[in-house]
Amino acid sequence: MSDNKEFRIEFDGELPGTPERVWEAVTKDTAAWLFPNEGWESVNTVEEYPNHLVNRMEGPDGWFNQLEHVIEPLEGGRARIHYVHSGIFADNWDEQYDGASKHTQFYMHTLGQYLQYFDGKPVQFTDIQAPASSQTPDGFIRLKRALGVEDAVQGERVDLDLEGVGRLSGDIDFSNENFLGLRTEDAMYRFFGRNAFGGPVGMAVHDFSGSGDSEATAKAWSGFLEKVYA
Repeated sequence: MSDNKEFRIEFDGELPGTPERVWEAVTKDTAAWLFPNEGWESVNTVEEYPNHLVNRMEGPDGWFNQLEHVIEPLEGGRARIHYVHSGIFADNWDEQYDGASKHTQFYMHTLGQYLQYFDGKPVQFTDIQAPASSQTPDGFIRLKRALGVEDAVQGERVDLDLEGVGRLSGDIDFSNENFLGLRTEDAMYRFFGRNAFGGPVGMAVHDFSGSGDSEATAKAWSGFLEKVYA
């Protein structure tokens, strides 16, 4: 007996970019703020450039996952976005919904950061997972402590020197109990406290320097995370 149940997550906000630039970001440039979308077997059931996009994936037994973006122009080269993520979660509904809805806020914030500071720049994306030992109630706190930002607040400037990673100077652009964002001159570092949602702590690097090496980035950060959770 499956406990499949539908969900619906909505987000409304303003973004620092025209509808055309927002459309590019949510269709072609997802690696710059979310993750690469290659290999998604999905269909754009609505595609009205640059204002309305509905992207849908379907599977057996009525399963589906759908993303809708309604993008409206505002004055000053900005846009309003109405985003709806709907679909079906098969297991651990409450935990999955909690995680997905809180991730949405962080991803949409990161989209705004990309549009404001790095729009159109080529990106090197790297996804890194912490060891399974990060799946403890204090897993994300341990990471923030190791980074030296345990008490840092959004908007604060930090200068970090991390063993095996090097020096990172930039702004804490997002900070709450589950997520942390650090924006430097040429990269965005996203940290995910997925220990709160039944998974290991994770992170992503969006490198706009033009000289990013995903393999080297993954190796350096994996080594750092292994020491944090040893």
